[in-house]
Amino acid sequence: MNDNITIITPDKRNISFFGANRFPVIAGPCLVESKELLEEVAEELSRIQNTLPIDFIFKSSYRKANRTSSGSISGIGDEKALQYLAEIKTEFSLPILSDIHLPGEACLAAEVCDILQIPAFLARQTDLLEAAAETGKVINIKKAQFMSPNDMKFAKEKVTAKGNKNVLLTERGTSFGYGDLVVDFRSIEIMKEFGSPVIYDATHSVQRPSQNGISGGQRQFIAPLARAAMAVGIDGLFLETHPDPSKATSDQASQLPLKDLEGLLRSLLSFHKG
Repeated sequence: MNDNITIITPDKRNISFFGANRFPVIAGPCLVESKELLEEVAEELSRIQNTLPIDFIFKSSYRKANRTSSGSISGIGDEKALQYLAEIKTEFSLPILSDIHLPGEACLAAEVCDILQIPAFLARQTDLLEAAAETGKVINIKKAQFMSPNDMKFAKEKVTAKGNKNVLLTERGTSFGYGDLVVDFRSIEIMKEFGSPVIYDATHSVQRPSQNGISGGQRQFIAPLARAAMAVGIDGLFLETHPDPSKATSDQASQLPLKDLEGLLRSLLSFHKG
C-alpha cells in the first residue's frame, strides 16, 4: 500500500506526491548564502509554478556539515539562515525543505521546515532518523551512495516505528570507484515497493565527489538522467539551482543554472504519468 503524503502550503494549497495533476519539484540553491539569493530563486520558482503544472518545495540547506574540506564554507549561521527561509516561506508561500545533521537540530529546523531532509551520508544514523521522526514533519531520506536500495526499507522503518508515516525516499547516485557516481534506475522501482514516494535527485547524481578537495560534477548529464528517471516513473524531482553556479559557495559544478530551469521542466513534463 502506498502512503500518500500531502503538504499544505502557507496559502492553503495541497501538494500531493501521488496521483496529482501537478508534479512536485524540490528546488533551490544548495546553501543559504544570502537573503537576496533566496529571493531571486523563489521569485523564479513562483513564476514557473504559475506557468507550468508544477508545485515547488523550496530547498536550501541552512548549514552544510558534510563539506569535503575544512576550508569550505558551511553557512552564514543557523539562526540567520533559518530566519531567511522562514521569510521566503511567508513571502512566496512555498513549503521549505532543509537538511539536519544532528538529533538536536531536528526541533529547531522543524519550526521553519515542512520537510526535514536526512543527508545521504547520514541515512543509517538511527538517532538522527528517530529525532526527525518525532517532529511529525515529512522526512526525506536520501539514499547513501554506499547503500543498496533494499536497505532503504530499514531506514524508513526507523522513522515509521516512531509513528511518523510521512517519508520520502530519494535516489541520488551510487559510488562507482573513487570520485564518481552512477545511477542504477532499478533502485527507483525497488524503493517504490516500500510504499513511500520516490524522488530523484538529478543534480547530486552528476557530482564527482572529492575532486582535489571539492565536489566536482558533470552538469551536462542532469537533463538526460532526469528524463530517464521520469520515464521510469518517479513521484517527484529534486534539483539544486543557482543564478550563477560559478559563484555558488557549494556544489558549483552540479547546480543547474536558474535560467535553464523552466526549459528543463517543460521538457520533462511530457514524461509525467500523473
